[in-house]
Amino acid sequence: MNTISLYPVRIGLRITLLLLIFGIGMGIAFGVFEDSFKDYIAQGIAANPELHDQKSQSKIWRYAQRAHFHATGIGAFSLVLMLLVLFSSLKDSLKAIASVLISLVGLYPLAWFTMFWLSPSLGRSAAHEHIVTELLTYIGTGGLLLGLAILIGNIFFGLKDD
Repeated sequence: MNTISLYPVRIGLRITLLLLIFGIGMGIAFGVFEDSFKDYIAQGIAANPELHDQKSQSKIWRYAQRAHFHATGIGAFSLVLMLLVLFSSLKDSLKAIASVLISLVGLYPLAWFTMFWLSPSLGRSAAHEHIVTELLTYIGTGGLLLGLAILIGNIFFGLKDD
C-alpha cells in the first residue's frame, strides 16, 4: 500500500496553519474586543487629525477586517495548494521548496494588519506605502507566484527535479 508522507510539505503546512490560526484569532478578537479595535483607531485619529479625513475611521477598521478575511481565505486556498504539491510527482526537495514558497502568501494578510496598526498614527497613505507593508505584500505574493510556478511546471510541463 502506498502511503503519503506530510514530511516534504511540513514547513509550508505549519506556516499555513499559523495563518489560519491568525485569521480565526482575529475573528474571535473582533467578537470579543471589537470596541477596543475601534477605540484604538479613534484615539489615533484624534491624536493625528491632520493625517485623516472623514473616511479614515471606517477605512482603517476595514483594514483590520481585510486582515481577517484574507488570512482565512488565503489559508484555505494555501491548504488546497499544499495538497496538490503533496500529491504531485515532484521530488521531495521541490515539494518542500514549493510548499514554503506558497505558504509565504500568509504574509499578505499581515500587510493589511500592518496598515490597520500604522494608519492611526501615520495616516492611511503612509501606512499603505510603509516599507513593512510593502515587504509583506511583495514577499507574500512573490512567494505564492514562485511556488505556483513550480507546481504548474510539474502539472503541465512534467517538472520533477530529476
